[in-house]
Amino acid sequence: MRAVDIILKKRDGGTLTLDEVRFFVAGVTDGTLPDYQASALLMAIVLRGMTAEETARLTDAMVHSGERVDLADIPGVKIDKHSTGGVGDKTSLILAPLAAACGVPVPMMSGRGLGHTGGTLDKLEAIPGFRVDLSLTEMKAALARVGCAMIGQTAQIAPADKKLYALRDVTGTVESIPLISASIMSKKIAEGIDGLVLDVKTGSGAFMKTEADSRRLAESLVSIGNASGVRTEAVISAMDSPLGRAVGNALEVIECLEVLKGGGPSDLIEVSVELTSRMLVLGRAAADRVDAQQRVRGAIASGAGLERFRQIVQHQGGDPHVVDDYRRLPAAPERYLVTAPATGYLTRLDAELVGRASVALGAGRDRVEDAVDPAVGIVVIVKPGDPGDPGDPGDYVQAGDPILELHYRDRARLDRALPLATRSIAVSDARPAPRPLLVGEVH
Repeated sequence: MRAVDIILKKRDGGTLTLDEVRFFVAGVTDGTLPDYQASALLMAIVLRGMTAEETARLTDAMVHSGERVDLADIPGVKIDKHSTGGVGDKTSLILAPLAAACGVPVPMMSGRGLGHTGGTLDKLEAIPGFRVDLSLTEMKAALARVGCAMIGQTAQIAPADKKLYALRDVTGTVESIPLISASIMSKKIAEGIDGLVLDVKTGSGAFMKTEADSRRLAESLVSIGNASGVRTEAVISAMDSPLGRAVGNALEVIECLEVLKGGGPSDLIEVSVELTSRMLVLGRAAADRVDAQQRVRGAIASGAGLERFRQIVQHQGGDPHVVDDYRRLPAAPERYLVTAPATGYLTRLDAELVGRASVALGAGRDRVEDAVDPAVGIVVIVKPGDPGDPGDPGDYVQAGDPILELHYRDRARLDRALPLATRSIAVSDARPAPRPLLVGEVH
């Protein structure tokens, strides 16, 4: 069997056999398949797609490229959450400690930023000393002690995916339902969980731009999960504007802490509570979603979620004092305000452009080997749909009003980010109709 023949077959629209998929995955895993051939096949898959059977074969081969973790000795129903990626999407740092505080063990294996979207690992590593590279033994110890482990992909878990994940980010092959499905579900199935809640994003800042594509992705993910014995359900949520107000790693950590302290932006709270509630029901820690939401909000009000966050940070080597003193987190030395170009309603704050601007500042990667600056990012001052009251005009702005605050270190990077940030903003005389934040679900 030759790699070039598999590439040609997929390029021409053929369906790959189980043996061909296994050959591809094995070559990626052991390094015998060069990056240029792996990238060529990835691009062929993006352009030609995969059948449901091919996607299942790819997922299974990626699961078996490493080991499947056995968490049977950890009491309770183990539940994880995964987002398909957005801008300002930091819900994992909120819901993991909340779910753990409510009695659900959370073995969370996360990734780094892909393209214009942020990554949970990058956010966690903004906390000085925080270790995401726990071994599987250390992960189990964290689960037993604090009810949660937030880690990166280990060498034993779907190693083929780790290589492909990095290649996709820098070869323009992220936006593919089969590749996204196999990447997400191979890791989740292999990590030994009992249930999974998915947050599938839709809109300008998501990899799936339309609700129809997002639903197809959600259906693909849920089907693979349930077929593998992992109880899986999905929420489809809007990602036209950034979620919350902070975009950038240390900035997002601060915003998560504010939510756990009972504050924070309403949209971030809504999505976090919804996802955590579903985790509690799957984890049999609540009778139904109404009961679960009461428990989640109670864990915020009592401080139990915040205290669990502190314990997670301390157990994984991070500085627990960041919870009380944000000055211990990295901070960019400079600020720049991007202002409204006209007077009227802020009708658009394009999430993808804001995300790309944040990457340009250094908060994300253009290449696999790029370092991330945890301090830089963007704070959203005004968002479309911001409610107004007699003392606050909400999303009605005057020309020159600040919309975005860019936190930067390097002037050259700021100059690259500014055109993107400026283009993200649109102002009109008419206020747009509100769009719900939660737009669908798949079981």
